Amino acid sequence: MGLDARTFDQLVRAHTDRMYRVALRLCGDPAEAEDVVQDAWIAAWRGRDGFRGEAKASTWLYRVVTNTALAHLRRRRVTVPLDGVPEPADDRPSPEAWALLGERAGAVHRAIATLEPTQRVPLVLRELEGLSYEEVAGVLEVSVPVLHKRLHRARAALLVRLGELR
Repeated sequence: MGLDARTFDQLVRAHTDRMYRVALRLCGDPAEAEDVVQDAWIAAWRGRDGFRGEAKASTWLYRVVTNTALAHLRRRRVTVPLDGVPEPADDRPSPEAWALLGERAGAVHRAIATLEPTQRVPLVLRELEGLSYEEVAGVLEVSVPVLHKRLHRARAALLVRLGELR
């Protein structure tokens, strides 16, 4: 099937913000997240002829940005704490809500940042990005039961990390 230039341009306009959010949550650094998104779009453009429409375009793009972010993390080999990283503007809670949630949110972000990528990625896509189990399984190219196991391990590890941070 492939994607023509016009359709690809529509995808860029529709999905760049989401891709940036995922990259930011996985990498923890706004500048690196921008690099990841740029590299992901280049990879998507190069692979556009291979897109056969078997999955939704958004699932394909989540896979591309996730793989690109993981490649950046492997090259870096350092986990950056996510505390202090601003949420993208469209996800920002009101100042009153932020004040109430600030301390807990910071602890959760710090705990998520300590997880291995195999735990962090499904947790971010499912819990923070709100993808369905089927969509996350498609992005990670695993079955839904395997995803359930990974999420269970990730949630258990997150609870341990949160306990350690107290």
